[in-house]
Amino acid sequence: MNPLQRTLIEKTGNDNGFEHVVASDMSGVTLASARHANRALIGFEGGAYQVRFQAVSPSLLPELQRSFPATQDADTFRAATEADLAALLRRAASLSRALPSQAANDYQQAVAAELAELPVGIAGTEVERMVRQRVGQNKFRDAMMDYWGGACAVTGVAIPEVLRASHAKPWAECVTDAERLDVFNGFLLSANLDALFDRFLISFDEQGVLVIAPALAGIDLQPLGISPGMKLRWVNALHQPYLTLHRSRALRTQRGSQAILSISGSRASN
Repeated sequence: MNPLQRTLIEKTGNDNGFEHVVASDMSGVTLASARHANRALIGFEGGAYQVRFQAVSPSLLPELQRSFPATQDADTFRAATEADLAALLRRAASLSRALPSQAANDYQQAVAAELAELPVGIAGTEVERMVRQRVGQNKFRDAMMDYWGGACAVTGVAIPEVLRASHAKPWAECVTDAERLDVFNGFLLSANLDALFDRFLISFDEQGVLVIAPALAGIDLQPLGISPGMKLRWVNALHQPYLTLHRSRALRTQRGSQAILSISGSRASN
């Protein structure tokens, strides 16, 4: 590898989420970041960049294989051009920030920094609870934006202002911070889908196909942007436990929703 190739790799890394050069010599370049714990080892062979990742999260490589299936051989990804290398590193950096347990680590650091600025004696108070919830929900949204590439998990709409980070297992019911911040505990959804998902009026099956609650039977959902065959752009095995819980909760909530609708209708007729 010549000096120009090393310089190009270093710049590409700096611009795409791997801003620190750990090592750089004729054999290759090792890149890292202050924002996540994963590293990229990049060489140049056969007219293309050869990239291996030292991944802290076991989910990183399977996720990258989904995005770059044609360029991966064993544990090495092949990037034919600088643009291809940039796309690979950018996606790897986004996933590295989103996947467990980086989001939870970032959350703990952010909470500690905010609480340090507040008066002594707030430990265990409502103020601390509100700080933790606000910071956590912001970190969860950031992780969702990174994981789903800033686009709705169903429609692909990429307008940040209308996207919501939806928990499958509600924030208040999560047992640990790791569970609350788990990027697989929910989906990035447009506001209309989020409202329905949050109220357990829609869910997703094991293949990611949208499931509509019986409480919505007979209602024209087209104005809400709901159409037959809608599904998640992808679904990971790690989503499944949370989806199972959400569907189970949805079935219980659906029966309650129908009862409420029935009662409301009776009152209106009276």
